[in-house]
Amino acid sequence: MKTRRPIRDAVSAGGVVWRIGASGLEVVVCRREKEDLWCLPKGTPEAGESMIETALREVREETGLQVRNDDEKLQTIEYWFARDGMRIHKQVHYWLMTAVGGSLDDHDHEFDEVSWLAVDDAARLLTYENERKILAAVVIATGDA
Repeated sequence: MKTRRPIRDAVSAGGVVWRIGASGLEVVVCRREKEDLWCLPKGTPEAGESMIETALREVREETGLQVRNDDEKLQTIEYWFARDGMRIHKQVHYWLMTAVGGSLDDHDHEFDEVSWLAVDDAARLLTYENERKILAAVVIATGDA
């Protein structure tokens, strides 16, 4: 008889940083070369942090940008994965954000590359379908600016 792995819940928060650039609506995406992974910035809460505080801190750390919350929660995505003999049920909360300073050159060590991309290019590159759906919500929230 096969036993099921124990389940653990996990939560993260992140943001989609947007602007109107030379190619229209642009968003910030992050890349890990070794894994050939393109994703949106997100991370795990520290003790006592709210989800929006986590999202703002993680976006700042992972992108090098100083950001503000645009008062628009986009969506919460859910997915499952296995690690260390456990099944993990993860929820990630995303907010719409605007850069108010900083530089992508100051992103942390977690990513090899952090870039502004046209939203359509970003959608093609993002590794996970659920993050592509987040970009569709950005287009709606910004009115495709």
